[in-house]
Amino acid sequence: MAAARWESISWQRFLAFAAASGAFLLLVFRSEPGFIPVLDHANLLFHEAGHPIVGIFSRRLEPYGGTIGQLVFPVVLMVACWRKGQPMGVAAMAIWLFENLLNIARYVADARTMELPLVGGGDHDWNTILFRWNALDFDTTVARGFRMVAWAGMGVSFLWVAWRVACDFGRKKPVQATTDGWELGR
Repeated sequence: MAAARWESISWQRFLAFAAASGAFLLLVFRSEPGFIPVLDHANLLFHEAGHPIVGIFSRRLEPYGGTIGQLVFPVVLMVACWRKGQPMGVAAMAIWLFENLLNIARYVADARTMELPLVGGGDHDWNTILFRWNALDFDTTVARGFRMVAWAGMGVSFLWVAWRVACDFGRKKPVQATTDGWELGR
């Protein structure tokens, strides 16, 4: 999408976004080994919905459906915001997407020990997936990779909005003449 089609972001909107993002990231950081109730229950719902949807097409791929479902919803909303030229919406959905990777990392790290309580019938997706790939011994390594991508992605999403603000700030506003002869916008 061309830069001219993006909504501009005022400093006030950016500061509100920064405060909300900072509070959210602090909450995520403090609950890293835990669970953010409202958001993570929604993520769990999308995860569980992904299994039967993918299962319709392939029984073998059904274990991947939970992770796919968890990631698809923020991506769809991110694309919708992108198409509308809403940079803060894109960044917020990207932050949600990457926060999901923290949950996925938690689940991957549990693949061998299988201590997390399971909702959908007792099968541990990532135990099944990593076992199939003969990579069960690498569960914590894979989880660490997901965590690194998650935190980096959330940071880059925020920085992208800051960059958009800088781009908007660098553009001169068009000059408008008023009825009393004064010019506005410089």
